[in-house]
Amino acid sequence: MIEFELQTEYIELIKLLKLLRLVESGGQAKLVVEDGLVKLNGEVEFRKRAKIRKGDKLVFDEHVIIMVK
Repeated sequence: MIEFELQTEYIELIKLLKLLRLVESGGQAKLVVEDGLVKLNGEVEFRKRAKIRKGDKLVFDEHVIIMVK
């Protein structure tokens, strides 16, 4: 499990995937989201620029990411 502390109100989904180095590029981040490989709070998330906020839980490729304060 990865705990990520937000310093702002939110972060866009593809930016978070790149920042955590779970993907190699922005293009790859867009593809994994478009292909439905990311779940946000238990639901498949297809919005590349979805706003991820404190308290959200993401699951991608066996990684669980919890957004903390």
